[in-house]
Formats: sequence, C-alpha cells, structure tokens
Amino acid sequence: MPRLSDQRLPPNLRGPHIYVVRSWSVKRNLTVQLEAETIRKAKVLAAERSTSLSRLVAREIERLVDEDSAYRRALATALDQLERGFHMGGGPLPRRESVHER
Repeated sequence: MPRLSDQRLPPNLRGPHIYVVRSWSVKRNLTVQLEAETIRKAKVLAAERSTSLSRLVAREIERLVDEDSAYRRALATALDQLERGFHMGGGPLPRRESVHER
C-alpha cells in the first residue's frame, strides 16, 4: 500500500499518525451447490450462532481469504530475510592453510 509522503501533508498532519482508509465495495451474489444434508446442518449451525446462513458462509470465505493473504505476506517476508541472510556474529573465517597445516 503506497504511503503518503510527509512533505505532501499539511504541517498539522505530519509525523507518526495512524490513517484509517475505508473502502466501500459492492457485494455480489454467489451461488453454491451443496448436498441437502450439508445445507440442513449449516442452517442449524447458523441458527445456533444467531446469524444467517449467507453471513455464516461469507464470514468463512472472508476468513479463508484473510488467512491466505497473511500466509503469502509471511512467506514473502521469510523469503526476503533468507535472501538477505542473517548476521550471526563472529568475524572472518580463518584461511584454509592456517587450519590445515601440512
């Protein structure tokens, strides 16, 4: 997500602030085919959770998408760290000749 440069902001908004951006999206319908028994059990589950079947399914799909996004971010971070490597302390390695005297 691109950051706004502090230079482009008015003086009273510069510095370490948290900005909340709301994104309004258009909801669309999704048709899913399931076994009748699965639908029956899902309706009971939704009723037990005081929600609609539609909202129950929507929350689960959102959770799956969020988990996948978090996994991909973590993977990218881990691969970046591996690429850069870690400084584990210590100094230069000794020359081969000094270790294996003949």
